[in-house]
Amino acid sequence: MIEQYVLDLHEVDQTRVAIVGGKGAHLGELSRIEGVRVPAGFCVTTDAFRRIMAEAPSIDDLLDRLSRLNPDDREAIRTLSAQIRRTIEGIALPGDLAAAITRALAQSGEQAAYAVRSSATAEDLPTASFAGQQDTYLNVVGPAAILRHVGRCWASLFTERAVTYRRRKGIDHRTVRMAVVVQQLVLPDAAGILFTADPVTGNRKVATVDASFGLGEALVSGLVSPDVFRVRDGDIVARTIAAKQRAIHPLPAGGTREVAIDPQRQEQPALTDAQVVRLVRLGRRIEAHFGRPQDIEWCLVDDDFQIVQSRPITTLFPIPETGDQENHVYVSVGHGQMMTDPMKPLGLSVWRLTAMAPMQEAGGRLFVDVTPRLAAPASRAGLLDALGRGDPLIRDALETVLDRDDFVPTLPDAGPGGPPASGASAPIEPDPAIVAELIERSQTSIAALRRDIRTKTGPALFDFLLEAFEEHRRVLGDPLSMRAIMAGMEATWWLNDRLGEWLGEKNAADTLTLSAPGNVTSQMGLALLDVADVIRPYPAVVALLRDVEHDGFLDELPKVAGGTEARDAIEAYLDRYGMRCVGEIDITRPRWSERPTTLVPLILDNIKLFEPGAAERRFEQGRQAAQRKAQEVLSRLRALPDGEHRADETKRMIDRVRTFIGYREYPKYGIVSRYLVYKRALLEEAERLVRANVLAEKEDVFYLTFQEFHDVVRANQVDDQLIRQRREAFRSYHALTPPRVLTSDGEAIAGAYRRDDVPSGALIGLAVSAGTIEGRARVILNMDEADLEPGDILVTPHTDPSWTPLFVAITGLVTEVGGLMTHGAVIAREYGLPAVVGVLDATRLISDGQRIRVRGGDGYVELLS
Repeated sequence: MIEQYVLDLHEVDQTRVAIVGGKGAHLGELSRIEGVRVPAGFCVTTDAFRRIMAEAPSIDDLLDRLSRLNPDDREAIRTLSAQIRRTIEGIALPGDLAAAITRALAQSGEQAAYAVRSSATAEDLPTASFAGQQDTYLNVVGPAAILRHVGRCWASLFTERAVTYRRRKGIDHRTVRMAVVVQQLVLPDAAGILFTADPVTGNRKVATVDASFGLGEALVSGLVSPDVFRVRDGDIVARTIAAKQRAIHPLPAGGTREVAIDPQRQEQPALTDAQVVRLVRLGRRIEAHFGRPQDIEWCLVDDDFQIVQSRPITTLFPIPETGDQENHVYVSVGHGQMMTDPMKPLGLSVWRLTAMAPMQEAGGRLFVDVTPRLAAPASRAGLLDALGRGDPLIRDALETVLDRDDFVPTLPDAGPGGPPASGASAPIEPDPAIVAELIERSQTSIAALRRDIRTKTGPALFDFLLEAFEEHRRVLGDPLSMRAIMAGMEATWWLNDRLGEWLGEKNAADTLTLSAPGNVTSQMGLALLDVADVIRPYPAVVALLRDVEHDGFLDELPKVAGGTEARDAIEAYLDRYGMRCVGEIDITRPRWSERPTTLVPLILDNIKLFEPGAAERRFEQGRQAAQRKAQEVLSRLRALPDGEHRADETKRMIDRVRTFIGYREYPKYGIVSRYLVYKRALLEEAERLVRANVLAEKEDVFYLTFQEFHDVVRANQVDDQLIRQRREAFRSYHALTPPRVLTSDGEAIAGAYRRDDVPSGALIGLAVSAGTIEGRARVILNMDEADLEPGDILVTPHTDPSWTPLFVAITGLVTEVGGLMTHGAVIAREYGLPAVVGVLDATRLISDGQRIRVRGGDGYVELLS
């Protein structure tokens, strides 16, 4: 293949990223759009970069060392990346390469002023913009200076910030190549940035224009505060005109300098209103061409806009696809499920097929369209009440949308219905036999699933699973089950409301529900303490567990004293709870039974932190505390006017809450029990496809939907490119933060706590489990990283049931996501842990090791050190 060292911008388009990098490909594509002016120039291609890298064999060794560095070792990264840059800048350009560049310059004008700009092959991509990661040089004049700055751009592929950014995005340094754009410098009257979607809220219908005088470098570098215009539907809806005291201008001999702006001109707008509207119209044309919102750098020269860069805005959360132009309001499913991480396509589709409500997918997450329920006043009230009790931030966000009179039209009450208002479900007696019957029904259904699925393979398996999903939904929607769940929740709300009103008791139900019977999730945490009790007397087993590196350790245990007893205890635990894992609503996540090493650190912590018999003692202490609390409140009620009646009512509610609140966790246990059965059968099909050389590895099916997997089994062929694209998309979704509420305009609405009763500097959240505790914050983003000491307070984005074994070792809980009846809150109350959930950015605002005070009854966290 003949190497091309230089290509004119008009010769390239967005398909040539591998040759001219992301920036060069975008500029070439921009120049092809009718009505869009791009300054003339050329690209020094990645062929030239490869040629230069080949001139210095020592770089291979340096890149090997760079790939082995700890990404958190900033000093080592800084030192090694600087060494790589010096090596590249020290390479003399081969004569034929230098000649190709100077020939291109001669055609454009050797003594003209140029911008020399990096253009990496992993730059300006849909999932990673790399904005500001490599270098740009303005007003470079003369062939010698241009050749020197081309070398600097090549070297800037290894700035510390670019290296760190690639590591964070999971991009291999060796796979990235650097092209360089050499473009005639325009001398603008004004310059700036146009976002065709609001970069803060995500609203796709609102464009934002930042503008300042002179070269755009003044704005990009932060030298000046720009004028800011917000434009919607062709109208300027907001403007802020800044005092622009400085500008950057080019020097005649090359380079740039800061200049002071005439005081009389400083507060004049850099653009007229008409120019702003015209620029946004141009931006919409560019956005339509590329098919997604754009971050556009522009220059104004003699009332004419020239575009010097356009890249996708990679931070916007995607919008669910509906196929219509109507307004929609979506509520996050992940926030209710305490799992806001992205899910793989198979996980998304199986959850949708087994869920009780229609859901839409965006950014690897699921959302429910609540627009019809918001539109009718009767269903609106019930929806806001139900969601608000779970997560006040969601309610506030929805009310924010409703305050905009034109977004959600009001329908007559005869329209689509919503959930009943709290307390509307039929009464149910506090009979433990009801819970026993419901559990028996679920277990019988799961046993039938295990029995019947054994003989199903190939396309017949998928037909069977579609029927199994119907049974799954039937069990979930069992009216008696729903009544039992609501009975426990409503009794909790009743006790908190009435005892607060009658006795001034705050969150009394937190104590009254301690050690409630039948909570399969809290039992799971205590059961792992029992496993630790079995292992604790055997030092050889403890030593073996400390060195575990792979999931085959269970087979190694019988080789040491006490190992057989330890293995039996762990396997018995896995038989009952092995279907659980972090992010368990995603069927593709590895279950504890598939990856038992996950449990080892938790078992070792239990051995270290607890004495034998801790599970039984802890449960009994909670039961007695609840009993004492019940006696206390009933005694106090009887002393009030109409006290006997109030005490009788309260006694019925205490009986009801202790009978049914534990059952609330059981349906989720049933769901994940079924998921493990489904997953094992699906992976057997995947293994058959691997043996038939249809798939490279069985986990490839995780990047297919259920229907696509079915189609692959029928056709015995798969689209490898689709799987690669899905892998890359899934990786990119980790960088996105899913909103609690999202509109069809793309606006992410977080909601707010509207309170003025908290100390200054405190972090506000939702009070879910009473009590006050001070201690060391352990900020844990991944359960595998947990390393707890007595008295620690867990601070984490969210917890699902798989985190329960950690709860036995902590003294308090703070999460970013959660509500009154979500997992962390329920188990915190069961275990008597002060807890505040829904604390926005808690893992960022609280430092690991910092001393904090959690006020679980008041709903805030104080930072003490």
